[in-house]
Amino acid sequence: MRAFSTAGAAALALTLTACGFQPLYATPGVTPALTRIAVPTAEGRTGQFLREALDDQLATDRTQPARYRMTLEYDEDRYERGLRIDNTANRYEVALLVNYAVFDIATGAGVTSGSVRPLLSFDSADQPYQGIAANLDASERAAAEAARLIRLDLARFFAGRAAGP
Repeated sequence: MRAFSTAGAAALALTLTACGFQPLYATPGVTPALTRIAVPTAEGRTGQFLREALDDQLATDRTQPARYRMTLEYDEDRYERGLRIDNTANRYEVALLVNYAVFDIATGAGVTSGSVRPLLSFDSADQPYQGIAANLDASERAAAEAARLIRLDLARFFAGRAAGP
Protein backbone atom coordinates (compact mmCIF):
# COMPACT_ATOMS: atom_id res chain seq x y z
CA MET A 1 0.00 0.00 0.00
CA ARG A 2 2.82 2.36 0.92
CA ALA A 3 4.55 1.69 -2.40
CA PHE A 4 1.40 2.65 -4.30
CA SER A 5 1.04 5.95 -2.44
CA THR A 6 4.71 6.78 -2.99
CA ALA A 7 4.40 5.96 -6.67
CA GLY A 8 1.21 8.04 -6.91
CA ALA A 9 2.89 11.04 -5.28
CA ALA A 10 5.86 10.74 -7.64
CA ALA A 11 3.55 10.52 -10.68
CA LEU A 12 1.61 13.58 -9.49
CA ALA A 13 4.83 15.55 -9.01
CA LEU A 14 6.03 14.65 -12.51
CA THR A 15 2.66 15.59 -13.99
CA LEU A 16 2.63 18.97 -12.27
CA THR A 17 6.16 19.84 -13.35
CA ALA A 18 5.43 18.78 -16.92
CA CYS A 19 2.42 21.11 -17.17
CA GLY A 20 4.42 24.13 -16.04
CA PHE A 21 2.96 24.30 -12.52
CA GLN A 22 4.86 26.74 -10.36
CA PRO A 23 3.90 27.69 -6.81
CA LEU A 24 2.83 31.32 -6.52
CA TYR A 25 5.54 32.20 -4.01
CA ALA A 26 8.23 30.61 -6.21
CA THR A 27 7.72 33.38 -8.75
CA PRO A 28 10.76 35.68 -8.59
CA GLY A 29 9.84 39.05 -7.16
CA VAL A 30 6.75 38.02 -5.17
CA THR A 31 8.20 37.27 -1.74
CA PRO A 32 10.78 40.12 -1.73
CA ALA A 33 8.07 42.58 -2.79
CA LEU A 34 5.65 41.42 -0.09
CA THR A 35 8.24 41.62 2.68
CA ARG A 36 9.12 45.21 1.82
CA ILE A 37 5.67 46.77 2.20
CA ALA A 38 5.37 49.24 5.07
CA VAL A 39 2.00 48.73 6.76
CA PRO A 40 0.47 51.54 8.84
CA THR A 41 -1.61 51.09 11.96
CA ALA A 42 -5.19 52.11 11.25
CA GLU A 43 -7.26 53.68 14.01
CA GLY A 44 -9.04 51.56 16.58
CA ARG A 45 -8.55 48.10 18.00
CA THR A 46 -9.49 46.41 14.71
CA GLY A 47 -6.89 48.59 12.98
CA GLN A 48 -4.27 47.25 15.38
CA PHE A 49 -5.39 43.69 14.71
CA LEU A 50 -5.23 44.37 10.98
CA ARG A 51 -1.69 45.76 11.18
CA GLU A 52 -0.44 42.80 13.21
CA ALA A 53 -2.07 40.31 10.86
CA LEU A 54 -0.66 42.05 7.77
CA ASP A 55 2.83 42.10 9.27
CA ASP A 56 2.51 38.35 9.83
CA GLN A 57 0.95 37.56 6.46
CA LEU A 58 3.42 39.67 4.46
CA ALA A 59 6.38 38.53 6.61
CA THR A 60 7.50 42.15 6.88
CA ASP A 61 11.30 42.39 6.83
CA ARG A 62 12.30 45.15 9.22
CA THR A 63 16.01 44.72 8.42
CA GLN A 64 15.50 46.12 4.90
CA PRO A 65 14.17 49.57 3.99
CA ALA A 66 10.58 49.49 2.80
CA ARG A 67 10.09 49.78 -0.95
CA TYR A 68 6.32 50.17 -0.85
CA ARG A 69 3.89 51.98 1.43
CA MET A 70 0.38 50.74 2.09
CA THR A 71 -2.63 52.81 3.07
CA LEU A 72 -5.61 51.22 4.80
CA GLU A 73 -9.20 52.23 5.44
CA TYR A 74 -11.71 49.91 7.02
CA ASP A 75 -15.35 49.81 8.02
CA GLU A 76 -16.61 47.22 10.47
CA ASP A 77 -20.29 46.36 10.85
CA ARG A 78 -22.12 43.86 13.05
CA TYR A 79 -25.49 42.40 12.20
CA GLU A 80 -27.84 40.38 14.37
CA ARG A 81 -28.37 36.98 12.79
CA GLY A 82 -30.28 34.97 15.36
CA LEU A 83 -32.91 35.87 17.93
CA ARG A 84 -33.86 34.21 21.18
CA ILE A 85 -37.37 33.94 22.54
CA ASP A 86 -36.86 37.19 24.49
CA ASN A 87 -35.98 38.96 21.20
CA THR A 88 -32.25 39.39 21.97
CA ALA A 89 -29.59 38.39 19.50
CA ASN A 90 -27.84 35.06 20.05
CA ARG A 91 -25.62 35.25 16.95
CA TYR A 92 -23.90 38.11 15.15
CA GLU A 93 -22.21 38.50 11.80
CA VAL A 94 -19.15 40.73 11.42
CA ALA A 95 -18.57 42.34 8.03
CA LEU A 96 -15.18 44.01 7.68
CA LEU A 97 -14.62 46.04 4.53
CA VAL A 98 -10.93 46.91 4.02
CA ASN A 99 -9.77 49.20 1.22
CA TYR A 100 -6.05 49.23 0.62
CA ALA A 101 -3.61 50.89 -1.76
CA VAL A 102 0.10 50.27 -2.29
CA PHE A 103 2.44 53.06 -3.38
CA ASP A 104 6.06 53.01 -4.51
CA ILE A 105 7.99 55.01 -1.90
CA ALA A 106 10.65 56.21 -4.36
CA THR A 107 8.24 57.67 -6.91
CA GLY A 108 5.04 58.06 -4.92
CA ALA A 109 3.17 56.37 -7.75
CA GLY A 110 0.29 54.05 -7.02
CA VAL A 111 1.21 50.42 -7.63
CA THR A 112 -2.06 48.61 -6.92
CA SER A 113 -5.19 48.90 -4.84
CA GLY A 114 -8.17 46.81 -3.93
CA SER A 115 -10.68 45.90 -1.29
CA VAL A 116 -11.58 42.77 0.61
CA ARG A 117 -14.68 41.98 2.64
CA PRO A 118 -14.45 38.98 4.94
CA LEU A 119 -17.61 37.89 6.75
CA LEU A 120 -17.68 35.80 9.90
CA SER A 121 -20.11 35.08 12.68
CA PHE A 122 -19.96 34.50 16.40
CA ASP A 123 -22.29 33.55 19.23
CA SER A 124 -23.31 36.16 21.75
CA ALA A 125 -22.77 35.31 25.37
CA ASP A 126 -25.01 35.77 28.37
CA GLN A 127 -22.20 37.04 30.59
CA PRO A 128 -21.00 40.62 29.90
CA TYR A 129 -17.29 39.76 29.92
CA GLN A 130 -17.85 36.81 27.59
CA GLY A 131 -19.68 39.13 25.20
CA ILE A 132 -16.78 41.59 25.17
CA ALA A 133 -14.28 38.77 24.63
CA ALA A 134 -16.40 37.30 21.80
CA ASN A 135 -16.59 40.74 20.14
CA LEU A 136 -12.82 41.23 20.31
CA ASP A 137 -12.17 37.71 19.08
CA ALA A 138 -14.49 38.27 16.12
CA SER A 139 -12.68 41.52 15.24
CA GLU A 140 -9.32 39.79 15.45
CA ARG A 141 -10.46 36.87 13.28
CA ALA A 142 -11.98 39.25 10.70
CA ALA A 143 -8.73 41.24 10.57
CA ALA A 144 -6.71 38.03 10.13
CA GLU A 145 -8.96 36.91 7.27
CA ALA A 146 -8.76 40.36 5.64
CA ALA A 147 -4.96 40.25 5.88
CA ARG A 148 -4.92 36.79 4.28
CA LEU A 149 -7.09 38.00 1.40
CA ILE A 150 -4.93 41.11 0.91
CA ARG A 151 -1.80 38.95 0.85
CA LEU A 152 -3.35 36.76 -1.85
CA ASP A 153 -4.32 39.82 -3.92
CA LEU A 154 -0.84 41.29 -3.62
CA ALA A 155 0.89 37.99 -4.38
CA ARG A 156 -1.24 37.59 -7.50
CA PHE A 157 -0.39 41.15 -8.55
CA PHE A 158 3.38 40.83 -7.98
CA ALA A 159 3.45 37.38 -9.64
CA GLY A 160 1.86 38.89 -12.75
CA ARG A 161 4.29 41.76 -12.64
CA ALA A 162 7.31 39.42 -12.31
CA ALA A 163 6.06 37.29 -15.22
CA GLY A 164 6.02 40.33 -17.47
CA PRO A 165 3.61 41.12 -20.32
